[in-house]
Amino acid sequence: MTSGAPAAPRAAWADVAAIVEFCVQSLAVADAELRKLVRDPTELLTRAVQPALWLIIFGEVFTRVKAIPTGNLSYLEFMAPGVLAQSVLFSAIFFGIAVIWERDLGIVHKMLVSPAYRGALVMGKALSAGLRGLSQAVIIYVLALVMGIRLQYSPLSLVGVVAVVMLGSALFATFSLIVACLVKTRERFMGIGQVLTMPLFFASNAIYPLAIMPRWLQVVARVNPLTYVVDALRGLMVQGGHSVLGTWTDLGLQAAVFIVLLTIAAKLYPGLVR
Repeated sequence: MTSGAPAAPRAAWADVAAIVEFCVQSLAVADAELRKLVRDPTELLTRAVQPALWLIIFGEVFTRVKAIPTGNLSYLEFMAPGVLAQSVLFSAIFFGIAVIWERDLGIVHKMLVSPAYRGALVMGKALSAGLRGLSQAVIIYVLALVMGIRLQYSPLSLVGVVAVVMLGSALFATFSLIVACLVKTRERFMGIGQVLTMPLFFASNAIYPLAIMPRWLQVVARVNPLTYVVDALRGLMVQGGHSVLGTWTDLGLQAAVFIVLLTIAAKLYPGLVR
């Protein structure tokens, strides 16, 4: 019996080493992805256009529509977290097109013959999408300052926004990767991406509250991950705003969906080259 006793500590250390290696590999993939952004920073400027249009044009117009019940918030205050969530969605949902490009260039083949964990390859891409999503948060906060939209700037709320944005970006980027693994061609992916983005955005609480939706749409919105991204951001970003379910509940639901999607993507990713 004594001869087998050291086996448990060795197994524990092996598990710790595997987790550390998984994290190191994920960070390496994320670093490689972010280097692309450093080489082409104009992408950040082009991403600023869409949220600016939504806040400056759509937001200013609908501020004059008094029929939208936003409580004690102005419509711009109500809408700002929704526009941030929309920007996160739109930038992450087409992440899969880059994966298809990498497949065509032979990059995916090289990554798959490496000893890296398949989950780490997907996790690294999700992490890079999360870091890219933070640029959208910076854009929204700058626009809010210029337009006089009251937001919270306490350290705790900013840390919460960073967590929600990164998790939301990672979630939708992983979902995008799954779609890319299934369709495998750029043309099909672009068509499906266009079909997915609008329903996800409009069937959420991004630009109007759930209460004014028809009953069937409320059901759809409650199973839409974007709804919980918006709910968490609204509670963290807006002065006087609140999260309906609670920020921790929103984060927990997003994390659960992300883990499921990460598991599926890790299984499907090798099939991209077949």
